[in-house]
Amino acid sequence: MLNENIYFTLTFLIFAYLIGSIPFGVIISKLNSKIDIQKVGSGNIGATNVFRSVSKISGIITLLADVLKGYLPVLIACYLFSKPWVGLIGLFNFLGHLYPVYLKFRGGKGVAVALGIFLALAPLAIMIEIIIFIIVLLKWRYVSLGSITSALTFPIILGLLNYEAYYIMLSLVISILIIYKHKDNLKNLLISEENKFSLK
Repeated sequence: MLNENIYFTLTFLIFAYLIGSIPFGVIISKLNSKIDIQKVGSGNIGATNVFRSVSKISGIITLLADVLKGYLPVLIACYLFSKPWVGLIGLFNFLGHLYPVYLKFRGGKGVAVALGIFLALAPLAIMIEIIIFIIVLLKWRYVSLGSITSALTFPIILGLLNYEAYYIMLSLVISILIIYKHKDNLKNLLISEENKFSLK
C-alpha cells in the first residue's frame, strides 16, 4: 500500500466519482439504436430499462459496463489506500452513478455499480447476494424486488461473515440509497403495477 498523500487521495476520490458518472446505458443505447434511454420506458439509465427498451444485448453490455465501473476503481484503491479511504472511494464512485455530473445529476439506481464495488471488497458476500437476487427474481419475477431484497440483506450478510466495519457502514449507506432510488418501484409493487421481468 502506498503512503497516502492527501492531494493524491482527493484526486482519486474525484476520479472515482467521474468514472461512476459515466452513463453507459445512455452511451450504449445511442450507439446501438440511436435511442435516448432517458426518454423511453422508465427513463432510467440502468441495464433493466436498456434491456427492455432497446435490446437484450444492449442491456447485458450496460450491466457489465456498470459493474466494471464500480469494480475497477475500488479494486485499484485497495492497493493504494487504507480501508477507510477505500470505503469512501467506493461511496464516491457509487454517488457518481446516482448523481452523474454528465447528466445534470440525474442517474440510475446503483444496483450494478454496487455489485461491482463489493465484488472487489467482499466477493463471498456478493456470491450469496446473487443467489438471493436470483431466487427472488425467479419466484416473483420483479427485478426491483430482487434489488430491494438484496439491499436489505447485504449489510446483515457482511456482518455475519465478519467483514470490516468500514465496509459494513458503506453497505448500509449504499443500501439506503438503493432503496430510496426504488421508491417508485415500491409504490408500484404495493399496488401490483410493477412490470415483471421477462426474456420475451
